[in-house]
Amino acid sequence: MSEETMKAARDERRTATMARIAGALEGTRAKTAEVRDATPCILVRPDELTDVLTRLKERGGFDTVTFVTAVDLAPATPRFEVVHQLYSIAHTDRVRVKTAVTEEAASVPSCIALWPGAAYMERECFDMFGVRFDGHAGLKRLLMPEGYIYHPLRKDFPHQGIEPDRLYREWDAERRREFDPEAAR
Repeated sequence: MSEETMKAARDERRTATMARIAGALEGTRAKTAEVRDATPCILVRPDELTDVLTRLKERGGFDTVTFVTAVDLAPATPRFEVVHQLYSIAHTDRVRVKTAVTEEAASVPSCIALWPGAAYMERECFDMFGVRFDGHAGLKRLLMPEGYIYHPLRKDFPHQGIEPDRLYREWDAERRREFDPEAAR
């Protein structure tokens, strides 16, 4: 197959994907964004995120969420971009949905009602960036200890870390008290 034929096939596939996405999102205020790779990208406001994700799943055939994360754009405003990447098994293609949120209002609706497997992805995003997922019943730290007030993937987190040994010892002592009050001393 020639390079020209392969490019034509990719363009045809991208056109079909974009048409399916446009049909699924008809009537919403979602916008397409320029991308560097071939994955279509949709920009959506936080108050429309659930509707857009539902439409993409039910009407667009994107039956799997492959990741939920955030990007810290500091010092830009809004500071964060929450990114959902969806995959269609039947069509073997992807779409990204980006939602911009400010640091003061760093929250978006949870998508675990649509994809229960996203629960840990949302917890990790909360843990690393501090973005809250409204409606997530088990939103708590995943990698950092409870009570840790920092978010390690934020741009303002110091490269050398924040007293990890002291924080770990405090966390470990508290954890041990639950099992054996004498062992924590």
